[in-house]
Amino acid sequence: MNKKSIKIAIDSPAGAGAGTQAKLISQYYNLFYLDTGKIYRLLAYYKLKNPKKFNLSFIRKKVKKIKLSELNNKKLLPNEIGFEASIISKNKKIRGLVDKIQKKYAYKPPKGFNGSCLDGRDITYNILPDADIKFFITANVKIRARRRYKELKLLNKNIKYPDVLKSIKKRDNNDYKRKISPLKRTSDSILINTTNLTINKCFNLIKKIINKKIKSTSKTI
Repeated sequence: MNKKSIKIAIDSPAGAGAGTQAKLISQYYNLFYLDTGKIYRLLAYYKLKNPKKFNLSFIRKKVKKIKLSELNNKKLLPNEIGFEASIISKNKKIRGLVDKIQKKYAYKPPKGFNGSCLDGRDITYNILPDADIKFFITANVKIRARRRYKELKLLNKNIKYPDVLKSIKKRDNNDYKRKISPLKRTSDSILINTTNLTINKCFNLIKKIINKKIKSTSKTI
């Protein structure tokens, strides 16, 4: 891994902290980071804004023109966007289009990076099945809802915790039970439960695991 591109795959339910950890990992190891779920959120945003135009042809054009900067738009954070994204992600044809983008960045990250780090729902077995390291990051559903509530409270002061908790549970049901690329932990994914971990403690734990893997791999080269 110290002489080739590093590929890290992360799967997690909503609000578990995978995005935060993926960003920290990417910054520390100079990896290209892609929050794959944001692509579906962007499509959900388009759907809610243009319901009559939202068809496969429209989606194909939007997907080809997606800019990474668009994925950081705060307009993609609301619960209704996330729930709509979980519905869109069930569509086999749409997933096929999005998968191509994800795999392109996973296996051919922009120049200057030491590899890639992707987080989502099916990264460990569908997008990056041969990742050097795989993580499944999770947390108690109430803790995840509380984290998401604090995040959304900054955008909407009228939002209520019970509504966020209900939304998270609905999202989990969609992600775990969908027939196409459901959320699941693979046998080779390292489980990280962030329920009782601070961001720094979680990152230090993950960093130890990655460093150990890099060290053991370098000995075999």
